[in-house]
Amino acid sequence: MPFTRTPSPRELRQDVLLAAILFVGGILSAALSSIAKVYGAEQAPLWTAIPYVAVFSAALAVRRRRPAVVAVVVSLAFVVATTLRVPEIYGGNIAMFIALYTVGAWTDSRRRAFFVRAGIMLVMAAWLVIEMYRQAIEQAAKADVSAGMFSPLVAFLMLQVLLNVLYFGGAYYFGERSWNAARQRAALEQRTAELEHERALSAAQAVALDRVRIARELHDVVAHHVSVMGVQAGAARMMIPQDPEAATGIVAGIEDSARDAIRDLHQLLDTLRAPGDSEEAASTVDVDDIAELAEASTAAGLPTRLQVIGDPFPLPPVTAVNLYRIAQESLTNARRHAGPDAEADVRIRYEPGSVELEVVNTGRLVTGLRPGLGQLGMRERATASGGTIELVPRPAGGFRVRTTLPVPSSAPEAPRERRETA
Repeated sequence: MPFTRTPSPRELRQDVLLAAILFVGGILSAALSSIAKVYGAEQAPLWTAIPYVAVFSAALAVRRRRPAVVAVVVSLAFVVATTLRVPEIYGGNIAMFIALYTVGAWTDSRRRAFFVRAGIMLVMAAWLVIEMYRQAIEQAAKADVSAGMFSPLVAFLMLQVLLNVLYFGGAYYFGERSWNAARQRAALEQRTAELEHERALSAAQAVALDRVRIARELHDVVAHHVSVMGVQAGAARMMIPQDPEAATGIVAGIEDSARDAIRDLHQLLDTLRAPGDSEEAASTVDVDDIAELAEASTAAGLPTRLQVIGDPFPLPPVTAVNLYRIAQESLTNARRHAGPDAEADVRIRYEPGSVELEVVNTGRLVTGLRPGLGQLGMRERATASGGTIELVPRPAGGFRVRTTLPVPSSAPEAPRERRETA
């Protein structure tokens, strides 16, 4: 896509202000030049400077809207005013420099910008050479001396030529530099916007993938309940003719499995809305597997102790999976960011109606919490199980993750052994 440069309302107002300043400055320059007799006896009346100053000032007021037209108008006005010996020099020179600069800085068609500036400079160069040589011949004739190529007057005029080369070359150079800087700035802004869009898209995709992983785990849980109900239903059908009471007990088990499946489904109903696929296989982890996480973390260089507090009891599969994933993410973050001498403690507390997981690590002082996808995933897992989570830096260094997930009171009370590992 070709680059175009459009002036803002603020820049257009600045052009009007510049035109007003040059008009005032041009009038003052004309008055002082008239008093100083810059053209001697050939000088035009002072009033002729007013329309000249008005022309180049008015042109500069729209210089960013019509840069090529403004440059041509200002240049022609300068040639006419100089030829007629209008007593105003400095304002016109400044106006022509600004006009040539604007052509290079604000003309969208670079070919047009080149030809306009090249044409003006060629015409001005030819006019300046002819005008200065004519003046040299006249001055030499008046002084009755030879107007050779190395006379003092010609040398002075050639010095003026060099100054004009610097004058026009500077206008050309700074105009090109302004255009290139604006183009690079626009390209950088476009790339920044694209990167921001891609970053937002990547974050959204990552969150969606994490939700899909939770959905896959929920699918496994529900599939487990459904398969159990299928087996129990088949057994009940076979037991009804032989032992109706036993069949009634099996039917009660089917009802319990159905309630468990519905409860697990409701826990994730609000967060599992984005369809899609996940590369991660269906999860079969349980809360008991956290002990393996602690051992793996120790083997990876982060000494990790596991402590189970309270009387363990079976957890709903989704709750167990979410506890495992939160512990896994917490230990992974500790290994990445805590430092080489850090240690970690994992505590699982069983309380009536809830289970609490706390992962605390020592290490570097965390001065600011930078939200990331891992933290977002932990928060969504805690919310999916109907619980709360706390992610805070420790004042002495390190980090603490604490989540509390509710457990239905109808969960079977099957105590497990209390264990502690390092």
